[in-house]
Amino acid sequence: MQTQGFGTTKDGQEAILYILENSRGMKAAVTNYGANLVRLMVPDKNGRVEDVVLGFDSVADYEKNPSFFGALIAPSANRIGGASFMIKGISYTLKKNNGENNLHSDEEKASHKRIWKAETEGESVCFTLCMEDMDMGFPGNKDLAVTYTLTEENELKIQYEISSDRDTIINPTNHSYFNLKGHKAGDIMDHTITLLASCYTPADAASIPTGEIASVEGTPMDLRRETVVGEKIDSSFPQLQSAGGYDHNWVTDDCTGEVRLIATVKAPDALRTMEVYTDLPGVQFYAGNFIDEQTGKGGAGYGKRSGLCLETQYYPDSIHKENFPSVVFGPKRKYESTTIYKFI
Repeated sequence: MQTQGFGTTKDGQEAILYILENSRGMKAAVTNYGANLVRLMVPDKNGRVEDVVLGFDSVADYEKNPSFFGALIAPSANRIGGASFMIKGISYTLKKNNGENNLHSDEEKASHKRIWKAETEGESVCFTLCMEDMDMGFPGNKDLAVTYTLTEENELKIQYEISSDRDTIINPTNHSYFNLKGHKAGDIMDHTITLLASCYTPADAASIPTGEIASVEGTPMDLRRETVVGEKIDSSFPQLQSAGGYDHNWVTDDCTGEVRLIATVKAPDALRTMEVYTDLPGVQFYAGNFIDEQTGKGGAGYGKRSGLCLETQYYPDSIHKENFPSVVFGPKRKYESTTIYKFI
């Protein structure tokens, strides 16, 4: 493993890149600033290596990062309706940063914009962070540990362990945007996707799930067979119209708590293929419908649908839906999960 400087934050803290590498030409660069994924160098079937995640060249741009490129988001990713919740009869209030709702805990104070401690071993780096009781409005003193490992099987493995001394919401994710042609190669409309999910959670106009778990059968949300991303993304289907395209939680099949394949994404001509594995019950497929036009790594221009996200998770707004899997963790229930992005 190599390390290199990644700049200094506006409050004077040093950011460092940890560069993981295997013998097959794959590299991953992650930073102690936010435990964010910065680069992912992946060879194609012809041996040509490209960086397949959107991002920036210095920590200064990650301090802005309006689209959450590479972000490790905690304690709670996605949306919480009304920016409030109740646990054991106590009401808690969060920041309203997405209309009347809360999105990704806090765009300025969540885990993706803090310096984490780092420990390395082989081609693994473990980032740890402490969050105090009522930080951003969430109860509980929380200890977070996120480990990135690059394997010889071309897997980037992300393992989460989070404990809290009070019951609280815990629902982290990694918000990386993938473009398997290369981060500077334009949009992802020509990628194909397969999602092993027979159901999804429809959402209202503010992207808050209604509580329904709906079948994908007969709708453009049915991605169980290989589908070109751009084929139906702009169809008149109301859920796609209200969200500006794919930006929904899918209920992944065969969730037993074990890590299993949930999704496959392919670049044109299948030069690069990414498989996604997780033990979690949901995944947010976001096709980058609202990426702001901005300059990324190496001067690349990013914009609408320049990358896609597969954010493994518990369902959004689960705290308000009794029929959704619980996102309440605490002294009697530690949060542990694994997600793997594997390249073929």
